Amino acid sequence: MELFTLGIAELNSMLERREISARDICGSVYKRIEAVEGSIRAYVTATPEKALEMAEQADKDIAAGSKKSLSGIPIAIKDNMCTKGILTTCASKILSNFIPPYESTVTSRLLENGYVLSGKTNMDEFAMGSSTENSGFHTTRNPWDIGRIPGGSSGGSAAAVAADECIAALGSDTGGSIRQPASFCGVVGLKPTYGRVSRYGLVAFASSLDQIGPITKNVTDSAILLNIISGRDTQDSTSAPVEVPDFTSVLGREIKGLRIGIPGEYFTEGIDAEVEQAVRNAIRQFESLGAIPVEISLPHSGYAVAAYYILATSEASSNLARYDGVKYGIRAEGKDLLEMYMKSRAQGFGAEVKRRIMLGTYTLSSGYYEAYYRKAQQVRTLIKNDFENAFRNVDLIVTPTSPTAAFRTGEKTDDPLQMYLADIFTISVNLAGVPGISVPCGFTSGSLPIGLQLIGKHFDEASLLQAAYAYEQSTEWHKRKPAL
Repeated sequence: MELFTLGIAELNSMLERREISARDICGSVYKRIEAVEGSIRAYVTATPEKALEMAEQADKDIAAGSKKSLSGIPIAIKDNMCTKGILTTCASKILSNFIPPYESTVTSRLLENGYVLSGKTNMDEFAMGSSTENSGFHTTRNPWDIGRIPGGSSGGSAAAVAADECIAALGSDTGGSIRQPASFCGVVGLKPTYGRVSRYGLVAFASSLDQIGPITKNVTDSAILLNIISGRDTQDSTSAPVEVPDFTSVLGREIKGLRIGIPGEYFTEGIDAEVEQAVRNAIRQFESLGAIPVEISLPHSGYAVAAYYILATSEASSNLARYDGVKYGIRAEGKDLLEMYMKSRAQGFGAEVKRRIMLGTYTLSSGYYEAYYRKAQQVRTLIKNDFENAFRNVDLIVTPTSPTAAFRTGEKTDDPLQMYLADIFTISVNLAGVPGISVPCGFTSGSLPIGLQLIGKHFDEASLLQAAYAYEQSTEWHKRKPAL
């Protein structure tokens, strides 16, 4: 058995028993990266020397009897989280030379727990996309079929976990960017409640929607990582002063009597028949474990995509105004300051980022703010109310993560609207700020993974993880690996 195939919990046990060293794990993962990265292209920046240095430090800690919860565990970081002294590009040419002078809060917490950085993963530029085809550098491929996309925007992180090019990864989720690629790559992806995890050091796309979360090989590992990255941070005013429970303590508890909501709006035209069948089978599996299915309605779901693409692009327009070629990032030459601004942004940003900046600038412009931005905020409130009403009668909500399995590379690049609709089942969760998790629930006839989405109440990730673990342990889907 190769060490790179294992999860955090299994490797932790082996390290505690001194059966292996952190250096052994690091060597195994980098051997795997060398073998498959040419096909998958999950990374923007690999960090082999840094990883070895961190692994050797972990071995010293273990030898001194001070093993930490992530000592020696190689974890990949999406390339929109600042890592001090290590290139952080957001997969954009405009930041192709940016080396942060500080560490994000989440990576600081991983460092405190002894992790090993395997590298920075590819993504859609500035997290704007659903396929990782919008990267300014290269397209990441799906380990289950390299002719297909891995999802986005955290496609590099999900592909790296699925291909065993790391033990776990962090991604960010603005409209489904952890859950959708996790679904497409057959791994577990958790978007915590907005405010559960600090965004300090996360390069902002849409500040009221962005949230960092784990992408892992199993539910246990997601609970372990969530324990570490959660909690109040004084450097992020939106991080919530809410107690962080031990998320691993609920794993293994039975779910008999758990009421799971089935929203009719998520089982409509447009959903692939094999995806619907797999999710229906998963609901029956929950019933066999003692859960009680309840038909519910989320009546404003149909407006989520429209509202999201007004709010997210408006916030992007504001957040990305800072990339002007002055203080950091690439700078183009111009005859005056205005021309330098224009050339730097024109050369540095890709087509999708430009599209979203223009959309957002338009919706925020004089005469249109009330008609678009304000109206979208009102719709957002209605969507949030839908979830609150539903959670008066149910404990969790179960839906497909995506209406389809992974699509072919290039299939939707010429039709932005079709690409945007790939996130139709995940966007509402971000608008409402509630937590969601995607777990594998089956495969298509073409051997492509299918994801099941569980949605929970605000700050009730524990119930999500409890139910996801019960389902995972009663099925075999999470054990299948792509043949690379």
